[in-house]
Amino acid sequence: MKLHTISINNLKRRKAKMAFLTIGLTVGIATIVTLVTLTRSMSSDIERKMDEFGANILITPQSNGLAMNYGGISLGGVSFDQREIKESDLARIKTIANHKNVSVISPKVVGGIEVANHDVLLVGVNFDSELKLKQWWKVFGQTPQNVSELLLGSDAAKVLNVSTGDQLELKGEKFIVAGILEQTGSQDDALIFAALPRAQKILGKEGKITLAEVAALCSGCPIGDMVLQIAEKLPDAKVSAIQQVVEGRLKALDQFKRFSYAMAAVVIFIGSLIVFVTMMGSVNERTTEIGVFRAIGFRKSHIMRIILLEAALVSLLAGFLGYGVGMGGAKLALPFMAESKNAHLVWDSAIAFGSVGLALTLGVLASLYPALHASKMDPTEALRAL
Repeated sequence: MKLHTISINNLKRRKAKMAFLTIGLTVGIATIVTLVTLTRSMSSDIERKMDEFGANILITPQSNGLAMNYGGISLGGVSFDQREIKESDLARIKTIANHKNVSVISPKVVGGIEVANHDVLLVGVNFDSELKLKQWWKVFGQTPQNVSELLLGSDAAKVLNVSTGDQLELKGEKFIVAGILEQTGSQDDALIFAALPRAQKILGKEGKITLAEVAALCSGCPIGDMVLQIAEKLPDAKVSAIQQVVEGRLKALDQFKRFSYAMAAVVIFIGSLIVFVTMMGSVNERTTEIGVFRAIGFRKSHIMRIILLEAALVSLLAGFLGYGVGMGGAKLALPFMAESKNAHLVWDSAIAFGSVGLALTLGVLASLYPALHASKMDPTEALRAL
């Protein structure tokens, strides 16, 4: 009779205990798979939504300023030696070491103009990049499709008394109001947005921009390094990071990761105890059987291989079942834990192989002592129980 046949027959005879062991290991592996998969899926969700947080790098012209104070009273300030940013210079951002992490570059030109006897701020933007950067914008009407259309903030539309479809004249040039922003509660409500080339022409700043916003798209982007890299490419610009929102989300995710790993460690410990106790009990129940094996010539290594093979078979089954149950649990839990409703579950083959490997390692290691104990059993003492 072959050793693996003996192991399989032992498992068949002790179905209740082996089922208990399988269920215990399955629950442990499923818990770990669920936690790890949820963590990875939430990380992926944050990576996709990073651009919705807005810009996290701001590029403005470099200038020297002098604040004027007298007698503790601020008299304002004066800027001198102010350098302008050329629109063409922004192409250098795509050449930095971390250029793959750059999601959106949104250049802007800003200037004050008079419209219908009202002083307003005109902002020239690239509407495609601006709308991708500010996904919280809600537009009544439609977004501008050509250089002759405008997008107005809600307050600007009220002051100028215009609505979608109306004409508006800016410095002698006629435009159509394509859409109006719903109230945002920010400075955008008081602005007039036009296509960047047309706004540059109206403000007399062809080829120049006032500032640029950059969104870095990834959960662990080295924002500090990217700021330095962009600053090297644009020496005449001031590059600063805006990380409050991103850091808050990443900190919460990091805390969840730590909690997941702590829970995984507890589950591994409990799973080891279940395997150890079950296999030790099985060995004690089979004292006579093991004594017979030893008496008919089975070596210590044969006894150990029988016990470890039993544990390995149960562990393999628990690993496969645990992965399936864990992924099912993660799929059910993800909609409640992720921030976006369309978050996708991460299917990683490494988790599948890892869960089976972990179950196998856990089962074999926890069965080593019971197997060693069984192999050292004295056959004469075991046979006295007959």
